[in-house]
Amino acid sequence: MDYLRRKILKKEAKIGVVGLGYVGLPLAVEYASKGFTTIGIDIDKSKVERLNKGENYILDVDSEKLRKLVKSGKLSAVDDYSCVDTLDVIFICVPTPFKENKDPDISHILNATENIAKKLRSGQIIILKSTTFPTTTESYVLPILEKTGLKVGQDFFLAFSPERIDPGNKKWNLSNTPVIVGGVTPECTSLAEAVIKQISKNVHRVSSPSVAEMAKLLENIFRSVNIALVNELAQLCDRIGGIDIWEVIEAASTKPFGFMPFYPGPGIGGHCILVDPYYLAWFARSYDFHTNFIELAAETNESMPFYVVNLILKELSSIPKTIKDANILFLGVAFKKDVDDTRLSPALKIIEILMNEGARNISYNDPYVPEVLVNGVRFKSIELSRENLQSFDIVVVTTDHSSYDFDFIVKNSKIVIDTRNATKNVKANNAKIVKLGAVKKFKTKG
Repeated sequence: MDYLRRKILKKEAKIGVVGLGYVGLPLAVEYASKGFTTIGIDIDKSKVERLNKGENYILDVDSEKLRKLVKSGKLSAVDDYSCVDTLDVIFICVPTPFKENKDPDISHILNATENIAKKLRSGQIIILKSTTFPTTTESYVLPILEKTGLKVGQDFFLAFSPERIDPGNKKWNLSNTPVIVGGVTPECTSLAEAVIKQISKNVHRVSSPSVAEMAKLLENIFRSVNIALVNELAQLCDRIGGIDIWEVIEAASTKPFGFMPFYPGPGIGGHCILVDPYYLAWFARSYDFHTNFIELAAETNESMPFYVVNLILKELSSIPKTIKDANILFLGVAFKKDVDDTRLSPALKIIEILMNEGARNISYNDPYVPEVLVNGVRFKSIELSRENLQSFDIVVVTTDHSSYDFDFIVKNSKIVIDTRNATKNVKANNAKIVKLGAVKKFKTKG
């Protein structure tokens, strides 16, 4: 343990990062930039080839920094696990999706662990960062590693430290976002903290990996539940008419205590907020406990793309035009503004639903996403010109990228369905603006 700690503190430890996606690549770049020789491991040969050429593929990573690190030899990548026994620190940053029935899929974690175990040696620390359910580290990862005959806390060390990556966030990043860590033994926690403090000074220790795993789920389920609340209220405001949910939230936000603003939208995307409630729900059922409240919130959020589809169909009927004949343009297919991440994007879900309903003339524009695949059909981002805008019956704002000129968009559109309040300060002129959660006219009972 002391030998490994000294290597870490002297920056002589060799770092390995399994999984070079939105979590793993920024982590690898950060350690390499601090002077550690860092090797990324990914089964995607195209990622490995691009990285070894100094090519960046993650928007939040500085391309010039990456190129210099690769050129200096501090950062490289491989597509197999043959180098594991040369590493001192190994981070596991692989995907943890859910299955069709919403059960957790930790197969990527298990596969990575099995491959690490084949080359495991004394004096290494493994830190799992992939979001997962409590007990994964100790009940699934640990037994695989101990099958080698090596003992945790003596021969090797194991901890869980959840990722806290927020794509597109310019304020909070790997260097200044507080990090949680929980080891299988106190020695594991201490060593993991020493590793993490090389790139982030604010480290919060917890008593076990399970506490750290549950904390990560709580962070994202907290958001899921509150987003579901405002999504439901947005639908209610539409039903009532004349109450703008966005104005309501702005007014409530003036309270300096006891309130935190969350905003409605076309649905939720990205890996964590949509997936994590189902990880916890599955885990809870093994204890005969049903997370009804949490699951209801997740279901509410998952229903929002269908709600937006209904808004589109309603506007088409007023033209009138059928779904088969309508020309529909989507603005933004990334799951949030100013990123290129389309994982579980609500925009793509809306497009999928419309295609299943018979829509044939769908297009999109996204400055960060040149092309996407939906229902087996490949779409390419079109130019956001005056002529193109004027050719569409409906323009749907699904992602409010900062680069969009909404005055120009509204001026040259017939009907704009705004799911993000992007047109808040835009004059409608000749266009009709329909904002989610903000129907204009009051509807009286009776």
